[in-house]
Amino acid sequence: MRARAVLALALSLWLTGSVMGQQKAEEVPDAPSATRPIPPPEPPSPRPGATQEEQPESAPAEDPGSSVLNGPREIPRSASDAPAQKTEQKSTPPPMPPVTTVPAGSVPRDLETHEDLYKITTSVNLVLVPVMVKDNSGRMVNGLVPKDFSVLENGQGQKLRFFTSDPFALSAAVIIDLGMPDVAVKKVQQTLSALQGAFSQFDEVGIYTYSSTVGQVSDFTGADKQLTAVMNQIKTYSGANNGPPVTSGPLGPQGPIINGHPVDSPITPVSTPPKVARVMNDAILRAARDLSKRERTRRKIIFVISDGRELGSTASYSDTLKVLLTQNITVYAIGVEGAAIPIYDKLQRIHLPKTRALIGYSDILPKYVSATGGGTVYNELSQSDIERAYAKALGDARNQYTLGYSSKGIGGYRQIEVRVKRPDVKVYARDGYYPLPTGK
Repeated sequence: MRARAVLALALSLWLTGSVMGQQKAEEVPDAPSATRPIPPPEPPSPRPGATQEEQPESAPAEDPGSSVLNGPREIPRSASDAPAQKTEQKSTPPPMPPVTTVPAGSVPRDLETHEDLYKITTSVNLVLVPVMVKDNSGRMVNGLVPKDFSVLENGQGQKLRFFTSDPFALSAAVIIDLGMPDVAVKKVQQTLSALQGAFSQFDEVGIYTYSSTVGQVSDFTGADKQLTAVMNQIKTYSGANNGPPVTSGPLGPQGPIINGHPVDSPITPVSTPPKVARVMNDAILRAARDLSKRERTRRKIIFVISDGRELGSTASYSDTLKVLLTQNITVYAIGVEGAAIPIYDKLQRIHLPKTRALIGYSDILPKYVSATGGGTVYNELSQSDIERAYAKALGDARNQYTLGYSSKGIGGYRQIEVRVKRPDVKVYARDGYYPLPTGK
C-alpha cells in the first residue's frame, strides 16, 4: 500500500509540472529576429451577432521602447562616450568648396579676358526732334509719313527709330517783359485771358516776369482757377515810364529851386538816373532750368512776350542757347510795340559797337526762336492780332511731327538737318543739340 501511494504521488507531481510548463511556454513569445520582424498583434475579431457597444475596445498603443514585441530599447550612450564624439567631430576637416570647371579653351563669363581690355564702350542716346512743316501760305502740312523725312547729324544720315504726329501735352514757361513802356504792358494785360484759353487742360504753365531782375510769379500749374488768379495778379503790374527819366527841372526829384539854387540846401544835388536793364537772357535761362526738371514726356516750350530788347543780363546768349538745346526746349515769341513795326524793328537791329552797352540788343529774340525750331516771331500790334497769335503759336507747338533716332555722339555740339521730300514747303526744326551726360 505504501509503495502504491508513493507511485500515485509521483505521477500527480509529474502531471502537474508538465501542465505548468506548457502554459509558461504559451505565455512567453519567441525572441525577436534580426532578419524577420515581428508583425504587430492583430486586434481581436468581434463575436458574431455582437453590437458595437459589446465589441471590445482596441488596446491603447504602447510605447515602442516599452514592449518586447517592438524589439529592444536603444541603450543611451554613457557620459564617457560624449568626449569621444566631440573629438571625432573636431577632427573632421571642413567640406571643400565647389570647384567649377570649364571646357578647354574657354573662361567663365564673370572674368575679364585679355580682349576685354581693348573694347571701347559707347553710349547711345535717343534724340527727339520736333519738326514743323508749313506750305508757302504758312499753313501746317499734315499727312506726312516717316518715309517723307530724312535726318542728318553732322552730315551723316540717321535711321528713324521713332515717329509720331500725335499732339503732345505742353510744359510752358510764359515770360512777360515788364520793362516795356507802360502802354505796351497794359495792352498785353488785356490779352491774358486769351492766352490762358489757348492752353488745354493737359498743359502746365509757369509765369515769369522781368525788367531789371527776373521774378517767378507762379510755379507750373494747370490751366485752371489757380492760373486765372495768377493772370489777374499780373494785370495789376505796371511797365516802365514813357520817355526818358526826369533828373532836373520842376518835375525832378530835388526840392524847390529859386534862381537855380535849392531852397533847403546850399549845395545843388546831383541826380543820377536809375540804371536801365532788360535781362531777357537771364529770364530765359531761369525758365529753361526750371523746365529741365519737368517730365520728359511733355513738350517743353518758352513763350516770350516782349519788344525784343536785351540789356544788362548776366548770362550770355551762347550760354543760354546751350541750355535750351541740351534740354530740347523750343522758344516761341510774340513781338509787340517796337518789334511789331517792320521799319522801326530794322533800325533797332543796326547798332554801333559803342552804343550796344547803352541801349543793348534787339535781335536776340529772333535768334532764340530760329535756333530752337520755333519758326518765326509773331509780330503783332493790335490786341486782336496778339490774341490770334497766342492760339497760332501754341497750336504750332502742340501739333508737330516728332522724329527720333539713336545717336552715339558725345561731347560737343551736334548739328541737325531735317529734310522733307515735298516741294514748296518750309521745315522748322532746331539747328542742333548738345548731348546730355550719360545717365541723365
